[in-house]
Amino acid sequence: MANMGKQPQKEEHALILDYLPYGNTSDNRPAYQKKPLVQALGEKYFVLMEMVPKEGVIPEIQSRVYIGKGDRDVIDHVKSRILYAELTHGAQLELPYLIEICVKNQEEKFVKFFNEAHSVTTRLHMLELLPGIGKKLMWAIIDERKKGNFKSFKDLNNRVSGLHAPEKVIVNRILEELKNDLIKYRLFTTPMHRSTHD
Repeated sequence: MANMGKQPQKEEHALILDYLPYGNTSDNRPAYQKKPLVQALGEKYFVLMEMVPKEGVIPEIQSRVYIGKGDRDVIDHVKSRILYAELTHGAQLELPYLIEICVKNQEEKFVKFFNEAHSVTTRLHMLELLPGIGKKLMWAIIDERKKGNFKSFKDLNNRVSGLHAPEKVIVNRILEELKNDLIKYRLFTTPMHRSTHD
């Protein structure tokens, strides 16, 4: 489940974080030479990217767009992966909300993480990499899952006292991984490589 050492995967869909009608502010070319840009979040692997919309199309913020192979309605092409620091202020504000939508839509995958998480080293468990989970809560989760796999976020919430809103815990971990490109252990994201997506 964890992405430790995995290569970046291709995203099929993305959620729009921000629309930049005059391109990126770091682009010093004259305005007439700049193309509109979109900043977006890949819905499956949480890849942050900049994309060029099709001419005349203004994508709505929070909308879901297809970026896989073949015909695309909204996006012309994916320009590149970007770092959290390269997101606009507006995109940074949208990010936690859109990550939470992605996490809830893939609930089964993240509940599976709680069911299958294991030790990373002799002293560190994957569960401890989640914000707010220390040794005590980690053991409570492990002891409870021995009685039977967790079925949903609600099931986790009901069976493990002290673990409130497990989906928010996952969202906060994904945010940590996106904000810190040098983070040692990655559970849900892939490291940044400065190559274009297409």
